Amino acid sequence: MELGMLPTYFLSHGGGPWPWMKTEFGGAYDVLDASLRDIERQIGGKPKAVLVVTAHWEGGDFTLSSGAQPDMIYDYGGFPPHTYAIRYGAPGSPELAARAQALLQEAGIAAGLDAQRGFDHGTFSAMYPVFPEADVPIVQLSLKRGLDPLAHLAAGRALRPLRDEGVLIVGSGLSYHNLRAFNGAGAAASHQFDGWLRQAMALAPKERAIALMNWDRAPAARAAHPREEHLLPLMVALGAAEDDPATVVYHEDAFMGALAVSSFRFGN
Repeated sequence: MELGMLPTYFLSHGGGPWPWMKTEFGGAYDVLDASLRDIERQIGGKPKAVLVVTAHWEGGDFTLSSGAQPDMIYDYGGFPPHTYAIRYGAPGSPELAARAQALLQEAGIAAGLDAQRGFDHGTFSAMYPVFPEADVPIVQLSLKRGLDPLAHLAAGRALRPLRDEGVLIVGSGLSYHNLRAFNGAGAAASHQFDGWLRQAMALAPKERAIALMNWDRAPAARAAHPREEHLLPLMVALGAAEDDPATVVYHEDAFMGALAVSSFRFGN
C-alpha cells in the first residue's frame, strides 16, 4: 500500500530498555507507550523502512548503519540482567543506507557507512512499541560531532526526498535530558524548556527554524540539556519537513513523577 508523503517525528524515547521493564516501572511509561503504538495508525500503515536519527551515536561525519542484520548495543548500565539479552530483530537496509548517503553527498554533506553498527537503545526502545513484530527495515543515522544545529537541519533538508519513497524519518532523543536531575530536581527546568519548545513548534516555519537554531537561548535551556545530543535529532526531523505544521503527539507534565516531556510530528 502506498502511503504518500510520510510525516517525520521527533520522539522522546524514554530511559534505557523500558519496554522490557514495564513491571519494574509500573505505569510510568504507559502514556509514552500508547503514543508510540499509535504511530502506525497515524501514518496509515507500515512504511517501507525507517531512518532513525539516534542521539546515541556521534561521528566525525554523518554516518549510516548499512548492515543487513544489525546486532544489538546495550548502551546503558544498572538494569536487570534480562535487559542485556534483548533482541530486536528488525532487518537493516543497505539500499536505504546507500540512498541516504547519496542524498547527503549530493547536498555537499559528507556521509559515511558503517556495516558493523548495531541498534542502540535510542533505536530499539523507541521502535519496539511502534513495530513490535520487528518487520520494518531500520537504518540508523548518527549525529555529527560538534552538534551544530544548522548542520543537522541541513541534513534533514537533504533527506526530505525519502518521505516520498516510503521511508519514515524519526529523530529519537528526549525533549529533556539532564540525567543528574532526572527527578524532582529537574522539574522546574523541564517545564520551562518544554513550554518554550511547544510554543516554538507552533510558530510559522521560518520563525520556528530560527527559534530552534537558537535553542540554547530558551528558558532553562542548559539546565534541560547540559549537552544537546538528545535534542539534535529534532533538527533533522524538522529539516526534512521544514514547511509542515508540528503536532504534539505525546506530552506528560509528570513523567517519572515530575518532568515535562514531549514528542512531535511534522506533517499530516
